[in-house]
Amino acid sequence: EMAVAAAEAAIQDAGLDPETLDQIIVAHNFGNVLKGTIQSDSVPSLASRVKQALGIHNPACIPYDVLFGCPGWIQGVIQADAFFKAGLAKKCLVIGTESLSRVIDRYDRDSMIFSDGAGAVVLEAMQDSDGAAGIIGASVQSYAIDELNYIYMGKSYAPEADKCVRYIKMQGRKVYEFALKRVPEAMKDCVDKSRIAITDIRKIFIHQANEKMDAAIIKAFYALYGIKDIPADIMPMNIHVLGNSSVATVPTLYDMVRKGAIPHQAVHAGDVILFASVGAGMNINAVCYRV
Repeated sequence: EMAVAAAEAAIQDAGLDPETLDQIIVAHNFGNVLKGTIQSDSVPSLASRVKQALGIHNPACIPYDVLFGCPGWIQGVIQADAFFKAGLAKKCLVIGTESLSRVIDRYDRDSMIFSDGAGAVVLEAMQDSDGAAGIIGASVQSYAIDELNYIYMGKSYAPEADKCVRYIKMQGRKVYEFALKRVPEAMKDCVDKSRIAITDIRKIFIHQANEKMDAAIIKAFYALYGIKDIPADIMPMNIHVLGNSSVATVPTLYDMVRKGAIPHQAVHAGDVILFASVGAGMNINAVCYRV
C-alpha cells in the first residue's frame, strides 16, 4: 500500500498517463509483510501488485523487483538509466518501499532507528544535449566475502525466543567501519566518472542510516580531494524525523527538499547533486544527477 501511494504521488507530479510507463521497478528487502506476522510474501512480485493497483493494462509495462539492500532504490534508478541508454525503455517508475517495523526484534537495541516508508520517482529518457538535466554518472560496488553477514537475519534476543522466527540483525561496528571506508571511495568514483569537479556538487543525498556515520562519510569523501572545509548545508538529513526506512530514505529525503520541507535546504535547476547509499550485501552505489 505504501508503494502504491508513493507511485500515485510520483505519477501525478510527473503529469503522465501511467499506461505509457515501460517499467515499474520496486526496490525492497522483505516483500509484503502482513500486519501481525513476520512472514515475507514476494509472490507475486511487489511491482506486479503495484501495476495492478494502478490499473495499468498495458502488457508492455514490465514490473519487477530489485533486492539490493538499502541501496535498492538508487540501483533501480541506475537500471532505468541503463535501459534508456540501451533503447529498451523511455519511461520508468522507480519505487523504494519497506516495512521494517514488522521485521525487527523489539529486544534488539540496534533496531531502534528502523522505520517504515516509501518513495517513488518517474524517470524519462530525453534527447542528449550538453548541460541537460539527468544522470551524468554512476558507481556500484559489492563486497560479499567477510562483509556478507554484516547485516543478516537472526533470532530474537528475547530469553524465550522462538528459534524458528528470524529478524533483521546487524554487526553495527563492522557496518560503521565498512561504510566509513568504502562509501567515500564509491562516491569519488562516481564523481570522477561524471567528469565534474567536487566543487560542482550542490547537495549530497545519502542513505539515512545514522547521522554520525553519514557526517563521517561526507568528511572522508571531501578528504579524498584534500578538502577539510565541508560546504555548509551540503548534506540534508531527515533521519531524526523519519528514521531509517532502508530503500525509502533517499527518495523521501529528496522529495522533502524539493518541496521545501527541510529548513535551509533546496535544489534548483542546473544543480548537480549526488545520491549515495550502502546496505546489506554489502552493497554500495552512487549517482550524480543534474537537476
